[in-house]
Amino acid sequence: MNDVLGQALFDYYHHRSRSKLFIHNQYGEKEIMPIAAFFREEYDMPDIEWLALERCEGKVLDIGAGAGSHALILQEKGIDVFAMDISPLAVEVMRARNVANIIEADIFQYHQQKYDTLLLLMNGIGLAGNIEQLKTLLLHCKILLNNGGRLLFDSSDISYLYEGRSLPDDRYFGEISYQYEYKKQKTEWFQWLYVDEHTVKKIAESIGFEMEVLLEDEFGQYLAQLTIPTT
Repeated sequence: MNDVLGQALFDYYHHRSRSKLFIHNQYGEKEIMPIAAFFREEYDMPDIEWLALERCEGKVLDIGAGAGSHALILQEKGIDVFAMDISPLAVEVMRARNVANIIEADIFQYHQQKYDTLLLLMNGIGLAGNIEQLKTLLLHCKILLNNGGRLLFDSSDISYLYEGRSLPDDRYFGEISYQYEYKKQKTEWFQWLYVDEHTVKKIAESIGFEMEVLLEDEFGQYLAQLTIPTT
């Protein structure tokens, strides 16, 4: 996949371009994705992200760290945080922003260390793409957790997108296809997953996690914590 998002982050940080980042979807018109959202300060973050950062303990892996904003906040609090992203240009941005510990890797291929907290914010769990891969992702996260560790993620129930229409019968309704566009360059279409609480709870519990919803807002977005029960 072309590093379109990484290029947008890199240009924004280095003030190299005023071009807009667009995201195409399967359900409506293309939308502008505000690049500034990836560079938010703590006071600009929603309650869900604040609470997730407050719940981080021990050695933390911020998966899909993007421009590194969450990692920087944790770093400033003295947390031992590692920021992971698959995008080489996002990694360059994090390095320029003085993120201390950076890992350029695909989470599905990563096995090097174990952590006390895994963090997947801004619907980062969506990188699973579909329900089948969600189970694969959660099983892999389980391997990366130390005893007593936790996985923190946010997602949302997007059934409202189908208001007045039937839910699809050929796939889970939260499996959405997207395509980034920046400076007339486009990625291939890719799947991103939005998963409702009931569905992810069922999958998580089937592989040995306990799930607790920590916060839910009026828009159907929620923050959840997965832990492995101690025996």
